[in-house]
Amino acid sequence: MKLYSTRNLNMAAMPKKAIIEGLAPDGGLFSPKIEDIENSKFDIKDLINYDYKKVALHVFKIFLSDFDEKDLEKCINAAYSNNNFPNYENIVAPISKIGKDYLLELYHGRTSAFKDVALSILPYFLTTAYKSESNKNKIYILTATSGDTGKAALAGFQDVENVNITVFYPTDGVSPIQKLQMQTSPGNNVDVVAINGNFDDCQRLVKEIYTDKNIFDLCQKHNVILSSANSINIGRLVPQIIYYISSYIKLVKDNEIKLYDKVNFVVPTGNFGNILAGFIAKTLGLPINKLICASNENDVLTEFINTGSYNRNRQFYKTISPSMDILVSSNLERLLFLLSNNDSNLISNLMADLNKNGSYKIQDFLLNKIKEHFVAFSASESECKAAIREAFDKDHRLIDTHTAIAYAVLKKYNSSASSKNIILSTASPYKFAKSVLSSLNDTDIDSLNDFDIIDKLFKMTNEPIPQNLLELKTKKVRFNNVLSYSESKKYVEDKIAKEKL
Repeated sequence: MKLYSTRNLNMAAMPKKAIIEGLAPDGGLFSPKIEDIENSKFDIKDLINYDYKKVALHVFKIFLSDFDEKDLEKCINAAYSNNNFPNYENIVAPISKIGKDYLLELYHGRTSAFKDVALSILPYFLTTAYKSESNKNKIYILTATSGDTGKAALAGFQDVENVNITVFYPTDGVSPIQKLQMQTSPGNNVDVVAINGNFDDCQRLVKEIYTDKNIFDLCQKHNVILSSANSINIGRLVPQIIYYISSYIKLVKDNEIKLYDKVNFVVPTGNFGNILAGFIAKTLGLPINKLICASNENDVLTEFINTGSYNRNRQFYKTISPSMDILVSSNLERLLFLLSNNDSNLISNLMADLNKNGSYKIQDFLLNKIKEHFVAFSASESECKAAIREAFDKDHRLIDTHTAIAYAVLKKYNSSASSKNIILSTASPYKFAKSVLSSLNDTDIDSLNDFDIIDKLFKMTNEPIPQNLLELKTKKVRFNNVLSYSESKKYVEDKIAKEKL
């Protein structure tokens, strides 16, 4: 299976090359063609006795077609181990009840966020590709984060040979615990920079650096390859397909659903990577009724899915679900490419309109295709807080501020009784402890520090605290750079030019 730039079908790469480079040279995203996915369809009955690792191998053999099967098995066994998912003995993504619905718990990895599932294996993909390509260049990973990707990427690539990583995050756009996770990251090859701006600024910075002629020349001169750990990298996206399939298999085996029953997945959505993985799983043959896109007050995706108009020219809200505070959703480009039957000219024009005008509108035929698979709703701050209270009081479940958006949105979806609902729970509630505690308890907690709040939340709920978050209390801050947008670009140039990687 070849991968193609979403903006130019003539720009193709095999998976190893696409993973190393991250982004296509023209700024497009590497993607398979829709017919290649459809031609790889499975019958879920044939996978019903597969465990998580076996599902992973099946999926990776489809999309990472130039990887040797034994190498894929090594990557899988190294990534989905007790070292990376310490409390779950290789149950990477357990599924549990929440009321009459289900919670897919994706936060049991090393950094307590769903990004661990993909970023535990991406370094193994990258190093395998690097070795087989006989590459003598250094790989420099640039990653923008709205909170969770940053720490998961730093943990995944810590001290990986021939790889260096810089993470950019919005200085006031992540939770205090997310920030501390990044600032205290160990490793001789990691670097963290706060940007005066929002996540969209961080993401735009990374994309501009990729296509900057001066930086390209510097990389050529100093034998550096730029890459990415964001879900713009196909090696980050593909592993997310697995937990959609594994969760369905688990429900069938537990007699919660019957084989071939259709289910709904409710996905708190910002950059569109997680929910896109669900669409690919559906295209591969997973019995999905609807993918429910849950937005917070930054509801650009909800408006788009309902109207076909994408417009980032709107007020940006800083919310208590900061990983969703995004107005430019990168992976939506891949969905449009796939549903337009790989029309790279169309995608190129749409992305040019977005870059120039901050907006675009798709034709009705494409909107109708989107509505076959997706529905979308948004939830306000007050609805998010009410969802946290209700989930705890009614269902005896403690959920974070992103899962709460999905929980609130599900109430707005009039699903048929025959379709079970699976909410993707994307982070430990302790990563957003202040917002979660204040949602449960109206008493004043402003005088408490983050760890006092975590302790208070534990005493109130008895929800286990992830060990990696407890350890933050004694870790030393290593990174406190705060730069402007222009300073950040110069910062990267200097690191490459002065060979400080």
